[in-house]
Amino acid sequence: MDNFTLVRPEHLNHHGYLFGGIMLKWVDENAWMAATRDYPGCSFVTINMEACHFKQPVKNGAILRYHMEEVERGQTSLTYLVTVFADEPGATVEKEVFSTKVTFVRLDEAEKPCALPVK
Repeated sequence: MDNFTLVRPEHLNHHGYLFGGIMLKWVDENAWMAATRDYPGCSFVTINMEACHFKQPVKNGAILRYHMEEVERGQTSLTYLVTVFADEPGATVEKEVFSTKVTFVRLDEAEKPCALPVK
């Protein structure tokens, strides 16, 4: 699944680049949306975000593309590889700017881990 976000001035740090914390928030949200769409009716919470690799700074006006791919599945948990690409103003090609893996666990109504549905 791919999703997109526009980087605006309110997302920038004092150096004029995207705050790392904003990127982490967006990555978590986009990975959660992928899990929720891939497993309709399931409730998920984030339990882990692996080593985060900030590969390039991101400028104001960049369109970010989040590519989420399920790479691991356990009994109650699943992991997505999230790769983020930036298409900056004036650029002719997008560049990879960030990657990580995000793991979610499925919760039941009592907020206890429960089995993932058969796919």
